Amino acid sequence: MLMNLPTLLTISRIVLLPIIIIVFYLDYQWARPLSCAIFLLAGITDWLDGYLARKWGQESRFGAFLDPVADKLMVASVLILMVEFDNSPWLTIPAIVIIGREITISALREWMAEMGQRGKVAVSWLGKLKTTLQIVALAMLLYLHPLFGLPIYKLGMIALYMATALTIWSMVAYLQAAFARPE
Repeated sequence: MLMNLPTLLTISRIVLLPIIIIVFYLDYQWARPLSCAIFLLAGITDWLDGYLARKWGQESRFGAFLDPVADKLMVASVLILMVEFDNSPWLTIPAIVIIGREITISALREWMAEMGQRGKVAVSWLGKLKTTLQIVALAMLLYLHPLFGLPIYKLGMIALYMATALTIWSMVAYLQAAFARPE
């Protein structure tokens, strides 16, 4: 396994998770904005690792495996934090949908790979858009406090529901691609 900067950036996302969680639980006014900043830093590495791997020709099977794992760990961990914090079905339901979709699509990709058809469920632009919107929504929910008079938490909830809609749409698209009859 070759270590390169894109792979190290992916690993950094996983390493930042316990830091986000610890900071989230600190009893200081600045804890939530700081956990948001760390989460956004991790989110930026999600974009940067793939970009650099393609640009520098450093794509690897390990990186291709680890990148979606890091994404799913990041999103699921913060969703669980937010569900505990909010204690509301309005946040719990989208969290269940998002985490359930991630489990379903991961299992689908594994199954398709066993059948030699992994390419049918390769990451699409819709999946990337879904992940980006999830990261934006979760960052806003982590931030919590109003910013420049804007109700960031409420805007984060709206963005989370938009991300949930994209989550369902992308799941349906992957399922259709997996089960489409060959032409």
